[in-house]
Amino acid sequence: MNNRWGRAPFLAAITVAAAASVFAGPPVTTPKASAPEPLPPETEAAVETSLGSFTIKLLPELAPNHVRLFVKTAKAGGYNGTTFHRIIAGGIIQGGDPLSKDKAQSARYGTGGLGLLKAEFSSRPLTRGTVAAVRRPSSPDSAGTQFFVCLSDQPSLTGQYTVFGEVIAGVEVADRIGQSPVVGDRARDRVEMTVTVKKP
Repeated sequence: MNNRWGRAPFLAAITVAAAASVFAGPPVTTPKASAPEPLPPETEAAVETSLGSFTIKLLPELAPNHVRLFVKTAKAGGYNGTTFHRIIAGGIIQGGDPLSKDKAQSARYGTGGLGLLKAEFSSRPLTRGTVAAVRRPSSPDSAGTQFFVCLSDQPSLTGQYTVFGEVIAGVEVADRIGQSPVVGDRARDRVEMTVTVKKP
């Protein structure tokens, strides 16, 4: 008697579990996020302006996330119509702020397109022609679409900014942009750019 009644709850539990497994359907699996497509190491970008054009060789081996954002932004036309809004004569030229497409936003130039990426610092020196990501002064992990081109060696900036490219042709055009009239370090005249990515 004990055996008969003792087995009943056990068998009932098995029946309920089996029914639950039938109605539950197959186990749910979460698809794995696909890894980002690697960028070819010889990818280049042409930067065209009214003062001429220069070519940037991108360096995904140094800063893959920064290069990926730069390429994505360029392919979407995000740089087209932006301007080199900040100029330090003989030092750097800075651009890529999406706000700089709008002349009415000139007081805010330099504040847009940031806070998108974590730093990918390296020991690569910021020599003449180096292209690096702009960040907020108070936050290393605040880069985005803005970038600057070194017109001369900037040893004090090494390890402080993410290097993601180098000018391999037309650096004299960057020099020309760097000679534009300024008010403080703000460009007085607009030097707009169009950026086109060129695969090897």
